[in-house]
Amino acid sequence: IPDVNMQSGFQDSDILSYLTLPQDYNPLPSVDPIEFLKRHLHELPPNIIQRFSLVTTPKQRTTITEIRNRRLKFTESRPRSLSFAVARNTWPTLWQGRERRGQEEGKEEQEWAKMNFLGGSEQQVGNLAKLLGDMEEEREAERVRFIQRTQANDDFVPEEESDSEDENDSEYPEIQEPESPQEAQALFERRIRERFIYGLLEGADYDSVDWDEWLDVDDDRNAEERWFDDD
Repeated sequence: IPDVNMQSGFQDSDILSYLTLPQDYNPLPSVDPIEFLKRHLHELPPNIIQRFSLVTTPKQRTTITEIRNRRLKFTESRPRSLSFAVARNTWPTLWQGRERRGQEEGKEEQEWAKMNFLGGSEQQVGNLAKLLGDMEEEREAERVRFIQRTQANDDFVPEEESDSEDENDSEYPEIQEPESPQEAQALFERRIRERFIYGLLEGADYDSVDWDEWLDVDDDRNAEERWFDDD
C-alpha cells in the first residue's frame, strides 16, 4: 500500500467527519482501507471515495464483493478498452497469436496518407501511403517485441535442478494450443476479462469502474434516489 503520509489528498479526519464517525474509529481508513470500504463503500460520495485509490491497489480491492461485481458488469457491457483489437495492442504479452503485428496500424497510416496528401499524383500518393504504412507497421511490431522482451526479463526465474525429468514433465503439462484463430481470440478475450475483474490487468482504468456506483447491479435505483436527495 502506498505511504499514506505522502498522500496529501487522503486524510482520515475528512472521511470520518463526513460519516460522523469518531476520530479513533476502528478500522481507520488509512490503517485498513479495505475493511473500511467493506463497511462504508455506499456511504461515501465520489469526491471522497476516489481518494481510496491512493491507498489501495486494484488487486486488493478485488476482495470487496461490490467492486468485483462492478467490474463484472463493466466487462459484460463489452467496452472498447477491453475489445480484442485494443487489448491485443495494449497487452501484447497476453496474446499468443502468430500473425504479423502492426498490420492494422499500418493500414490506418496508409488511409491517413491517402486522405491528407491530395496534391500529388495518384501514384505518388499511393507510394507515400505504402511507405508510411510499412513504417508504422514496423514501429508497432518493434513496440510489441520490446514489451515482450521486457516482460520475459521480469518473469524470468532460474530453474532448479530436479532429480527426475519425469517430475518436471508432470509438473508442467504441455499446454494445448487453440485449434483455430477464433478459439485463440475467444480465449484471449476471456483472459482479459478475467484479469480485469481480479485486478491483474496492468494499466487498465480501474478507478472509473471501481468507484462507479451506477454499475451496482441491484442498487441502481437506490443510488439514483440517494444522490438526487443529496442535491
